[in-house]
Amino acid sequence: MKALTSSASYLIIFLLAFTLTSCELVGDIFKGGVWTGVILVFVVIGVVIFGIAKLFGGGKG
Repeated sequence: MKALTSSASYLIIFLLAFTLTSCELVGDIFKGGVWTGVILVFVVIGVVIFGIAKLFGGGKG
């Protein structure tokens, strides 16, 4: 069940990345406010770091 949840979240992120253009994303961030944008940036950076760590086997050691 956990693998399904992980796969589903990756699928959602993948679909959002290709369906939202950068201009739409920036426009939505400014509509939501600066703090929403700041939080979104931290979340995206966290997801990227998490993905890179998983890709390169982070934590093995």
